[in-house]
Amino acid sequence: MPLQKRRIAIGVAVLAGAVTLAACGSDSKKDTAATPSAAGGGDNKPVASSVNWPAPADATAQVKAAGLPMLGQEGQVLHIHSHLDVFVDGKAVTVPAEIGIDVPKQQISPLHTHDTSGVVHIESPVQAEFTLGQFMTEWNVPIGNGLLGTFKAGGGKELHVYVNGKEQTGDPASIKLGAHEEIAVVYGAPADKVQVPSTYAWPEGL
Repeated sequence: MPLQKRRIAIGVAVLAGAVTLAACGSDSKKDTAATPSAAGGGDNKPVASSVNWPAPADATAQVKAAGLPMLGQEGQVLHIHSHLDVFVDGKAVTVPAEIGIDVPKQQISPLHTHDTSGVVHIESPVQAEFTLGQFMTEWNVPIGNGLLGTFKAGGGKELHVYVNGKEQTGDPASIKLGAHEEIAVVYGAPADKVQVPSTYAWPEGL
């Protein structure tokens, strides 16, 4: 898809005057729940988790905490996408829309989401490396060795992180976000069976 300049556009919804941010590559897609794409297709969808980690109310503060800038428009120099699945106790946690987007201020981080598909947009005005830890900080769901948000490993619970179906070692916060990579964060007991996805069915244009 050719890289073309996109500016943040604010639109007033018909109902309740709700404000939404226009999304690159998201115009034609519905804002669906973050159901992971299993390696063999998307048919065996896990039950949705009761864990609810919404997008932070103060996006700008969380982006600053992640060490990233807020921009007036999406960057063009680096434009890639990763996909994130999160599981807690065998159930899928929704990755919310508008992580890294401050709608009232019409500003956006180079690392952000537009919808609840789990697609993480990396759109930067400069070449740079971005990490899972930065994104999770923007989400206000910290990740580290044995740590996911408010959950800690121990007492029969474990934290595992996979990239393209392969388990990663070391600090998960340092995992770099690459083009079309499928990242799965899995927290829970070994008995909580999770079909770890190794791929994501990327829509045309992403």
